[in-house]
Amino acid sequence: MLPFPVLARVLKRQLPTTLWGRSLLIIVLPILIMQGAVTWAFFDMHWQTVTARLSEGLAGDVAWAAESYRNEPTASNLAEITDQAQRSMQLSVALRPGATLPEEQRRGPIGVVDRTVEAALAGRLDQPFWFDTTRYPAYIDIQVQQRDGVLRIIAPRERAVATQAHIFVLWLTLATALLMGVAILFIRNQVRAIERLAEAAEAFGRGEVARPFKPHGAREVRQAATAFLAMRDRIQRHIDQRTALLASVSHDLRTPLTRLRLELALAPPFKRQAAMKGDLDEMEHMIDEYLAFARGEAGETPQRLDIPALLTAAGEDVKRAGAEVEIATPTGLTATLRPLAFKRALTNLAGNAAAHGEHVRLSARALPSGGLEIAVEDDGPGIPEEMHEEAFRPFSRLDESRNQNRKGVGLGLAIARDVARSHGGDITLARSDLGGLRALIRLPG
Repeated sequence: MLPFPVLARVLKRQLPTTLWGRSLLIIVLPILIMQGAVTWAFFDMHWQTVTARLSEGLAGDVAWAAESYRNEPTASNLAEITDQAQRSMQLSVALRPGATLPEEQRRGPIGVVDRTVEAALAGRLDQPFWFDTTRYPAYIDIQVQQRDGVLRIIAPRERAVATQAHIFVLWLTLATALLMGVAILFIRNQVRAIERLAEAAEAFGRGEVARPFKPHGAREVRQAATAFLAMRDRIQRHIDQRTALLASVSHDLRTPLTRLRLELALAPPFKRQAAMKGDLDEMEHMIDEYLAFARGEAGETPQRLDIPALLTAAGEDVKRAGAEVEIATPTGLTATLRPLAFKRALTNLAGNAAAHGEHVRLSARALPSGGLEIAVEDDGPGIPEEMHEEAFRPFSRLDESRNQNRKGVGLGLAIARDVARSHGGDITLARSDLGGLRALIRLPG
């Protein structure tokens, strides 16, 4: 016997995990238990009792016929017994002279009627008997051994069995099926409202802001949906305000940067001119990264893109950076992505790999679940495992001194992960078999 906590855990693992399945179980299981209990109570307390009383009455009539003939085994007495049994008891009585009881015992598949009839006959007859409830659907064949043969009695089945019980079970089953159908219909409508709310929340998480959604369902579900719409609008306003702010800052900064670049171009050559141009280029690059991180290309329309073509384009950037590139992906692999956002994420990962390694591998494969997996690997020094999450933090350069002499502001991995998550996926870091870092993009199907 399993302990109760273990049994509870086993049962919990076997239960449905969805709200639809659990709601259905809450409705269906009590109905089935109720139907089983009512059916059992009907058969145990009513049907069997009525059948037992009917069988006892039939057994009494059979015993009267058998004893009457045994007391006076004459043809005239048999004729009188046969006539009286036919008129008053609906019994057909006949004598089979010199015959014996059959040796074969025929019983029904369930045996409830057979046991009831046998108990009633055994209680009323002191002579050997045999009966068959299966040979004739509407009749019961009863035979009683006499000195000069076998007295055969054919009785209507309703004399021994409550034959209308199946109508009760049929009506009970039909009523149960009707109630379950109505309950399933209502449950499905309510669960569908929750599913649509979850789909709308997931779509918003992927950046699909324009997907139409209207609250419906029960009052509580509509309240949750209304609260979600209000939260979505607030988040979207915040994102728009942040993007507009950084766009304004970018525009305001580009104006003096452009003037400085023009003044440097018009100024006579001097010793620090090249260094100042480099600083201006780096400042412009930083502004572009800040704006890209804030904007995230969330307003793009997803398109069906060819994955090998994306990896080939990223590989060209790696080659221009001076690193060797290896591309491994099956032909015909496609996915629905936002082009600019995903190209930026892939470019950031490939650029990081080229900056830290001499050999870069780009690969992609379709997942059995229907999703997509893209790996960017290098043979560089890699990142310690305990600093993998730190690497995704915005402005994190994994360098305490935050050396600004190196190009970049620590937003490459942050932008890439933000793009992956906006598509419903994620990016993880691990050790590559090339010896360096492996960035793994997993996207749902």
